[in-house]
Amino acid sequence: MNKGRPPEPLDFFIWTVEDVGLWLEEINLGSYRQVFEENGVNGEYLESLSMFTTEQILRFIRRCHMKWGDFITLCKELRRIKVACLKGEQAVRRPWWAPACLSVVFVKVAKRNRQSRVVSLKLEP
Repeated sequence: MNKGRPPEPLDFFIWTVEDVGLWLEEINLGSYRQVFEENGVNGEYLESLSMFTTEQILRFIRRCHMKWGDFITLCKELRRIKVACLKGEQAVRRPWWAPACLSVVFVKVAKRNRQSRVVSLKLEP
């Protein structure tokens, strides 16, 4: 990811800890950025939140010193991203590191990869 540029929304499952921090700033939860970085919260971890038990959720909230309202906001924003993914509302952008001559190939492969990831999102409640 480019420094300071918000991460690609539909690729949240491959976000780094830094990407998650940028996203937290974007959704007005930037006060948790440092705590999330200290706890190594990355995109894969965020994706797994929907499968957490109540005990795991409470442990996460305590560890990150989150307010309930902020946790609910976090979950709503994650849900919004997943819904956008299911509806295909987000455009696929060529990553900064890929050569321009491979743009068309990259976009096709990325769309196929996202479609396969969407199957697992549809199974979640």
